[in-house]
Amino acid sequence: MANLTRITAGVLLVLALLLAVFAWMLARRPATPLQATVAAHATFPVVVATQTLVAGKPVSADALRVQMLPIHPGGAFSDPMLVAGRVPTADIAPDSPVLETQLSSGIADSIAPGQRAVAVRVDESNAVGNRVRAGNVVDVFFTLKRDGGMGTGGEIGRTQARLLMSKVRVLAFGSPAQNASVSTTGFGADPNGVARTAVLAVPVADVDKLTLAESAGRLVLALRNPKDDEVADASAFAPYAGVVKTVSRQPLQGSTQAAAGVALDELAGGAGAGSRAPAPARAAPVLTAAARGAAATGGGRANSIEVVRGGHAETVAW
Repeated sequence: MANLTRITAGVLLVLALLLAVFAWMLARRPATPLQATVAAHATFPVVVATQTLVAGKPVSADALRVQMLPIHPGGAFSDPMLVAGRVPTADIAPDSPVLETQLSSGIADSIAPGQRAVAVRVDESNAVGNRVRAGNVVDVFFTLKRDGGMGTGGEIGRTQARLLMSKVRVLAFGSPAQNASVSTTGFGADPNGVARTAVLAVPVADVDKLTLAESAGRLVLALRNPKDDEVADASAFAPYAGVVKTVSRQPLQGSTQAAAGVALDELAGGAGAGSRAPAPARAAPVLTAAARGAAATGGGRANSIEVVRGGHAETVAW
């Protein structure tokens, strides 16, 4: 037993010496650099502006660069090609990330130069049974009803239905109340499942005609095949005179034509177009017997005749 105790004590002494040597060796080693123990910060590629991006002007590719940032802002881009050509809604300062919320989007980006987005009222009966969808192409017809009896001088001389515009692109279809909850390329219907509004891409010169036809009559959207290129020949019709006096001798175009306006009687084919219902023929003056006698005797300037029109009689000196 005494021998075993001595052996155990010797082993423990040797282990203590080994641990002491190991601790001495660890104390002599250089300290580990701090950056080796700290994880590296992650970086993200973000598109930033190299110069001030002016609101309302398309962004050019050379005004953008990709910069590595320690954060990734919401709505940021990593590819400059996704930003080039877009239009900022407010000025973007140099070295600032370009975000989706700072760029125009939705319907505004899908309108071609020279066009305007115009909303018109629709229902199942005038929109192909609500089968129109965003991206479709339609013809816009309109109907007008005569506004008064014969000879009353109304702006609409006779009831009519005509083609107003050919091959108009539908930007959106559905209820405006759904705009916030659906994509801009396909408006939804209202809670009752009935579409109320269609947004059309209309040449600016035709916005007057569209709004006037809708307010004075009724529009009908006729769905057509987008591959069908047949349209109305505008050169076959005389231009509208407009409601505002102009000094230009050249045919008005675009926004200038829209500024000149269009009157309802012209849109209805009235003034100068010959489509207004002819006025009733005026009854010929009826001469009384006394008047006929006076005329036969060749009376002078002091003579007079009695003219009867319908049930009204009057005496006219001649």
